[in-house]
Amino acid sequence: MKGELVLRVPKEALMTSESLRSKDQKLSAALCKYQKLSSNQVLAVSLLNEVTKGKVTRWYPYLKQLPRSYDKLSSFGQLEIEALQMDDAIWTAERAVEKDKIDWREATALMGELNLKPQLMTFKAWLWASATISSRTMHIPWDSAGCLCPVGDFFNYAAPAEEPYHSENKPHQNVFPLHDTSPGKVQNAGKSVEEPFYAHEQRLIDAGYEEEIAAYCFYARRNYRKGDQVLLSYGTYTNLELLEHYGFLLHENPNDIAFIPLEPNMYSLCSWPKESLYIHQDGKPSFALLATIRLWATPVTYRRSVGHIAYSGHQISAENEVTVLEWIVQNCRALLGNCSTSIEEDELLLNTIHKIQDYNTSIDFGDVSRACIIEPSAFLEMNDRKLRSQVQICRKARLIHRWKLAVEWRLSYKRILCECISHCNERLENPFLNVS
Repeated sequence: MKGELVLRVPKEALMTSESLRSKDQKLSAALCKYQKLSSNQVLAVSLLNEVTKGKVTRWYPYLKQLPRSYDKLSSFGQLEIEALQMDDAIWTAERAVEKDKIDWREATALMGELNLKPQLMTFKAWLWASATISSRTMHIPWDSAGCLCPVGDFFNYAAPAEEPYHSENKPHQNVFPLHDTSPGKVQNAGKSVEEPFYAHEQRLIDAGYEEEIAAYCFYARRNYRKGDQVLLSYGTYTNLELLEHYGFLLHENPNDIAFIPLEPNMYSLCSWPKESLYIHQDGKPSFALLATIRLWATPVTYRRSVGHIAYSGHQISAENEVTVLEWIVQNCRALLGNCSTSIEEDELLLNTIHKIQDYNTSIDFGDVSRACIIEPSAFLEMNDRKLRSQVQICRKARLIHRWKLAVEWRLSYKRILCECISHCNERLENPFLNVS
């Protein structure tokens, strides 16, 4: 039943930096020398320190069942990053990789002092620890890095069912920073995320640490029947954010959005942040985006007198609305045209990737365009493979999966742009141009 307690995990069973250092004098002493490290870095080093202990640590049964690798953006190689195609996504991925590299370098001296095993001091090991923290930790009030919660971190993600907070009534706020140490960080269903105050009500019926009983409690977010999978909402995320912080995406994500390049002077015409100027998953431009472009499309001498109309969400005039919609269509088409593959080619490419993943399936490239052949060729070359009719890759399964994620992400993004073109064209066909 909705709101019913599903799981209670006592504080003693939570893995935190505090609980780990309290049981390890060497770790505690070493951490005193590296107080400039962030909470996330401290927990990552502490986690790798426990892995070094092997079966000796009390956490061995839990550590043994953790994933061996993750598919976060920071784990993407150059080819997978380039496969995203959109400049903003590529920048986000490159930033994620660089941040993990910086964190790893800063923590190297501490790991050396703890005499971690050589394989656990590598960047690959750091990526694993960092991804474990990013994708599995739950919020606790005394440590911004959060805690690892056995059993509790098994719950899979469900997008919030309510109206997303980057809605027409609540302009989209920046939720990119995850596991940030800045003030005001809260967590939804225990997962770190920057959220505005109006998201708290939904969060409270998912999960949280309860001081009065010193336990982490998980609650049903809806009514379940026997055999149903219990899901939790980690917060409101776009697909790019899900990839960046958790390593997966949703094929039908009501909170996904797309951005189109705007003229530089557009940003000075509104008080909304850049992140609010987006296109909804269903193709409709956001309230802020429409208002901004309407004002921009108005002659400078008239902007002051009609600004209140634009900011109230109404069209300024039929002529202005035509200009706005045509401009949006033109820029969506330009963004799609700059991509090296079309939606149809991406769909064919995904089919090809599925066949590559199925080692026993013969691949016929006869129906695949040249653009779709180039990408698999580059992937296989990068992994010392040659393109041939029968492709068998065993050790590269994880890389292929990340490549597929990149193609799936760009495909969903392009579909939003196409939905926007269709939406605007439908509006243009309406002689009255009523705002829907």
